[in-house]
This record gives sequence, structure tokens and C-alpha cells, in this order.
Amino acid sequence: METFLDFISFKDPNVFYVVIGIFCICSSSALIGTFAYLRKRALIGDAIAHALLPGICLGFLVAGEKNIIYLFAGAFLTGWLSTFLVDFIVNRSKVKQDAAIGIVLSSFFALGIVLLTYIQNSGTTEQGGLNSFLFGQAAAINKSEVSLFAGILVIVVLIIIVFYRQFLIVSFNPDFAKSIGLKVKTIEFLLTSLTVLAIASGIQALGVVLMSALIITPAAAARFWTNNLLKMLLIAVGFSVLSGWVGTYISYVNFGMPTGPWVVLVLSIITLLSFVFSVNHGILARFLKARKNRRKILHENILKALYQLHEREGNTNELNRRFSPRELLSIRLFDTRNLQNGIQRLKKQSLLKQEGGLYFLTSQGAKESKRIVRLHRLWEQYLLKRTQIDAYHVHSGAEAIEHILSPEIEKELIRELGISGIPEEDF
Repeated sequence: METFLDFISFKDPNVFYVVIGIFCICSSSALIGTFAYLRKRALIGDAIAHALLPGICLGFLVAGEKNIIYLFAGAFLTGWLSTFLVDFIVNRSKVKQDAAIGIVLSSFFALGIVLLTYIQNSGTTEQGGLNSFLFGQAAAINKSEVSLFAGILVIVVLIIIVFYRQFLIVSFNPDFAKSIGLKVKTIEFLLTSLTVLAIASGIQALGVVLMSALIITPAAAARFWTNNLLKMLLIAVGFSVLSGWVGTYISYVNFGMPTGPWVVLVLSIITLLSFVFSVNHGILARFLKARKNRRKILHENILKALYQLHEREGNTNELNRRFSPRELLSIRLFDTRNLQNGIQRLKKQSLLKQEGGLYFLTSQGAKESKRIVRLHRLWEQYLLKRTQIDAYHVHSGAEAIEHILSPEIEKELIRELGISGIPEEDF
């Protein structure tokens, strides 16, 4: 607890610079990374991150020292050049985007390694720590760098606020954007420049290897929780900042632990949890929804089979005949175990009652049974009258659709068919 209090109170001034710097990097990366994710340009961040290394080396060679302005300018130049080359290769050849990204990424990174090796062998005393740009060194963030990161964050936020509507349209539908007169190329240039700017700002803290993860992972995690762009931006920033805080804290309390890898690792864990537990799009939610739908279909098929059992005997006025599960199997081929489980759940819903080893429909169950058959036959009539489907195939179509017909659709079907209702005896 004492260590935790020391951390959050910024007892060590260096911790303050690291935390604020990481927060700025995480926020700007998450904001612009969301648009890259929506534009399906997730891998471009990886190409940019690896392409920054030769720019950093060139900036060092020009300045003769580790001047942050020169290093940043060189990184921005080669990072932007990498995106231009990717688009150039895709537009001027038959090479697909993923292959073009791989070509540019490996070429620029190889050039960066060559330049880095040259600098290290040159004997200059100013090159110490330059190789930290490969894997990052967040603990080395100082006051001047925090000011730079904060300035970049302000630029990113302001541009997103000013061009929010244009970014939204281009990200989701560039063809529509062109049709309404938006300058798509200019907007894409601006988005690309902001992406390079965000990645370049975080290259020292996380390195070329991990920086691409900070661009795309927050957006991927946020996408599981919302379909609204503004909410997605806020959630992405929240996840990214939380990961930055936790990763920095873990590095603080465990001497020798690298900050950048822990930030990305925590962010990956958040993404995995979102993938599993997201309310609308998570694996667990989809599993529960699919199970609920399967049970609904089973229940409705059992009730429909019960109506058909009465119908076969010419008695659909009083749906109170006692039946055994075996009799239902003569109407419809159920899995025996599923049938038994379905009957028990229908009992809990007060749609069926049991006497001895036999079951019968309650008044509510009889009403539901008639409703399901009604929907099935309404859809059959619609297919016969409004489509060219053969009469022998309408039953299977109705079997699939009857379970999702709402009362509103039922009314629309009745209107389309030109009937005021279907008497129960005409089922």
C-alpha cells in the first residue's frame, strides 16, 4: 500500500513524467487508431512503426546527437513515406495491400537496422541508448518529451473535433463521401499524417515493435462494446490509458520490468476480456443468445407438434388431449433428450401440465400453440401468393421463418394477403 501511495502521489518526479507521457501517447494513439481500424487499415500502423527506425537514425546522423526534434522529424518523414509507398504499390501494381505492407515494413526496418549498426560502429559517444527505440524505454521520458507528447495529443484532439464529421463519413463510406463532394484524398492524407504523428510520438516509450499494438488494440477492444463512433473513441482512450497506468505501475513496483511491454500486455488482456464478455458482441453473449434461440425454436416446435397431433385426430377446438413424449415423435423427429428437456422447461413456463406420465396443454399453452401454427401458415400463404416458390418447398421456408415473425410482421402479412384474419378452424 505504501508503494501504491508513493506511485499515485508522484513522490518520485520521474514517475510523474513517465505516467503523463504514457497517458498522452496512449490517448493520441487510441484516438487516431480508431479511425485506422474503421478504415480497415490496421496493419498500416505496423508498417509505419517499423519505418520510423531509419528516420530516427537519419535524424541522429543529421544532428550528430540525440536531439528530440531531429529524431522526431526524421521519424515522421520516413513514417509518412512508408504509407505513401504502400498506397503507390497497391495502386500501380497487382500486389495486394497486405503484401505491400509486408514489403515496405521489412525494407524500411532492414534499412533502419543497417543505419543503426553503422552509427553504433562509428565510435560516436552520442549514440548511447539509440537502440532503445527498438523496444522502447518509457523510464527515460523527461520533461521536454512530455511537453512534446502533450502538444501532439492537443493537435490530434483539435483536428478530430474540427474534422469529426468528415472523418466519420470517410471511415465508413468513402464512396458516399466522394458523391457528396468531400475531398477524400485530402482527408485520408490528414488521417495518415495524424497516424504517423501518433506513432512517432510513442516510439521511444514503446519501441517500433510494440507501438503498432497501441494504435490498433484499443480500437479493437472498444469495438466490442459499442456501435457509436464517439463512444468508441472514448472507450478506446479509456482502455488505453488504463493499460498505460497499470503497465507503468507494474514496472514501478517490480524493478527491472519494462514499461512498454507491460502496457501492451495489459491492453491485450483487456481486449481478450472484451472479446469474451462484451454484452453485445462477446463470445459468451453470442453463446447465450444462440442457446436461447435454440431453446425457443425447440419449445415452439413442440407446441406446434402438439397442435398437429390434435389436428390429425380432428380436434383443434379443445387442445386438452393427454399425450406421451413418444406420441410427439410420430409427428416430428425430435432428439429424445432435447424433447424431454424442452417439455420440462415448458412445464416451468406453465405452458404444459403433467398427470402421471402424460402431459397436456394449459390454456396459455393452447393459445401459444395456435399462434405458432398461425404464423407458419400465414407465411406459407405469403410465399405461395407473392413468390414463385414451388408449393412443395414453402413448408421448409415457413419452418425457418416462423420463429422470428413479430406481431408487427404478422399484421403486415395479413394486410399483404388481403385478409382480416384467419379463423382457428381454417388453420
